[in-house]
Amino acid sequence: MPASSVTIIGGGILGLAVAERLTRRGLAVTLLEKEHTWAAHQTGHNSGVIHAGPYYAPGSLKARMCAAGNRSMVEFALVHGITHLVTGKLIVAVGAAEVPRLAVLAERAVANGVPSRLISGDEAREYEPHVRAVQALRVETTGIIDYPAVSRKLAELAGFQGGEMLTDARVEQIVPTASGVRVVHSKGEVESDLLINCGGLQADRIARMAGVEPEVRIVPFRGEYYELVPERRDLVNGLIYPVPDPELPFLGVHLTRMIDGTVHAGPNAVLALAREGYDWRTISIRDTADAIGYPGFLRMASHNIGTGASEVLRSWSQRLFARSLARLVPEVRTSDIVRAGSGVRAQAVRRNGALADDFVIQTAPGQVHVLNAPSPAATSALEIAAYISRAAALEP
Repeated sequence: MPASSVTIIGGGILGLAVAERLTRRGLAVTLLEKEHTWAAHQTGHNSGVIHAGPYYAPGSLKARMCAAGNRSMVEFALVHGITHLVTGKLIVAVGAAEVPRLAVLAERAVANGVPSRLISGDEAREYEPHVRAVQALRVETTGIIDYPAVSRKLAELAGFQGGEMLTDARVEQIVPTASGVRVVHSKGEVESDLLINCGGLQADRIARMAGVEPEVRIVPFRGEYYELVPERRDLVNGLIYPVPDPELPFLGVHLTRMIDGTVHAGPNAVLALAREGYDWRTISIRDTADAIGYPGFLRMASHNIGTGASEVLRSWSQRLFARSLARLVPEVRTSDIVRAGSGVRAQAVRRNGALADDFVIQTAPGQVHVLNAPSPAATSALEIAAYISRAAALEP
């Protein structure tokens, strides 16, 4: 018998998208968010990009959901009046050595149905006059959006459709029952037929609390941003990305003109010393020990010592950060950038040290756990919500 009541843990864009979809289908939904506001962590600290999907392995969940999510997120924004722009972006090869990797990326874009084309360096400079490029991939459907505004609208819709949407509701205990699950939280408790865990940075711990051994461990990586000072924003018209390292899921330091006209630069990627640690001063002994004591982290770190050291140095040095940006836009100088906050990515790592390179959604009787949903999860949120609903047999 399909579930008629659902408890969702996590009030980021994904949990809210699931809540909106299920309330629209007539289910009794309770959503629990431990913070005072929606989208307080990953959703509220990302770069605001509507991704198009050229990076992901053809046929993967990321590839399929990003392509569909690009369309559904833009449609959602149009219907609900949420500020967004479809700007397109450039992925640039700054030297001949990067051209073969760019060609592979172009092939992947075609396989994933992403509207894109290879262009020359001169053509790239027609879009971005200050860019350094010998060749570029022009991706037409990339955009920018206000994801916290999307999250607020999803919460509003879910509440209007009958969902009980609770903030300041920290989960304290999860007890499987004969008919489903009981969740005790800081505002009371709720029983339902189905539990859906969209806990982001805490997702693996929530799974364990529910009696499920997660197949991955969350290791937090902080991404630090700078932005161009106002008088230098004219160096960037839209979005400029490097050719990514195929061995790492992070896209490298890039430049993005945001909805408000600011130009953000970054992020880098350093181990965060707390799962919700947005600077070096925020340290959790439990979180740090949980990460570095995990065999998968040690195996991963041993294969990326040089990269990790470079990222830490860049974290502490504005000059090195500016130098990374100058690979893409040579006119950028140290004095052209100022710090602009950070985000923490919930990176799922397997016990063998491999980084989970696709969405990881683990199920158990009466439970669905979203254990890996980094970028492009915000872009794909509406599609992931549909996938979860089908996986839980809540719709055909």
